[in-house]
Amino acid sequence: MIDDEQDVLRAVSRRLERNGLQVDTAPNASEGIEKIQKAQRAYDVVVTDMSMDDPNAGLKVLHAAFARDLFAEVIVMTAYGNVANAVECMRHGAFDYVEKNEPGVDAYEVLAAKVDRALDRRRRDVRTVELWERTARSVERK
Repeated sequence: MIDDEQDVLRAVSRRLERNGLQVDTAPNASEGIEKIQKAQRAYDVVVTDMSMDDPNAGLKVLHAAFARDLFAEVIVMTAYGNVANAVECMRHGAFDYVEKNEPGVDAYEVLAAKVDRALDRRRRDVRTVELWERTARSVERK
């Protein structure tokens, strides 16, 4: 989870940890990107704020996540949501987009549900690649 608002980092971490997930946090895009690049194992899902110190911070995190792992699942959050930002993130491969301040919506509950769906898709994609690799190895032995 990458966000420059400490309250958001804490709230999201608590909500996702209640679902049994391990959450690593970063207070800005540069530290988040560094963690993505240096993590021993690629993160299953990356949740990032769209605009932090840089209006394109979310896109930079998105690109770093994909550079590390082609099957990265990235969810972008913003307090300043608009259709153009959502389209831009999705065009660049984000799994989904969440507006933090949508009236009448608990963004943290929405985010938790989207993280669950992203994890399911990642597991399915990784299993598919493993199956392809096993099949290719068995064909090579013949």
